[in-house]
Amino acid sequence: MALDLTTIRDYLVSHAQTLGVFGQVLGHEPVSAPGSGLTYAVWMSELGPSQQGSGLAATSARLVFTGRVYMPADTEPMDDVDMQLTGAVDQLIAAYTADFTLGGTVRNLDLLGAEGAALRAVYRYLQLDSTVYRTANLDLPMIVNDVWAQGA
Repeated sequence: MALDLTTIRDYLVSHAQTLGVFGQVLGHEPVSAPGSGLTYAVWMSELGPSQQGSGLAATSARLVFTGRVYMPADTEPMDDVDMQLTGAVDQLIAAYTADFTLGGTVRNLDLLGAEGAALRAVYRYLQLDSTVYRTANLDLPMIVNDVWAQGA
């Protein structure tokens, strides 16, 4: 029993890379401005036991990765910033939905929120360095079977 976060993160990153819409895809939250165009970053944000997925011998994990799409808010034409951002989010959700076990590394992405918040995107503005970005934060909840052994 083990929680292989690196493999799970790599699957999330790989889906984004194969879409061909991002100038760069990062496996961490950037601490400085990621540049122009569309950027996607993914990182671990929550971990705890899965109430519904656990049994008497082992506890399953519920984990949430955060994915964030970045685009400079002053990209011209500004009327299209949200459209481009949402187009990228749409493709990400479609890719994750089509492979909701992430190649068998997780039991499932909790697309509909059976154990908490569902897969979703929330839009915000974020300033990094001197650049204001329009962002879409994706909550990527998932369940991993039998991560921790239970004692008697």
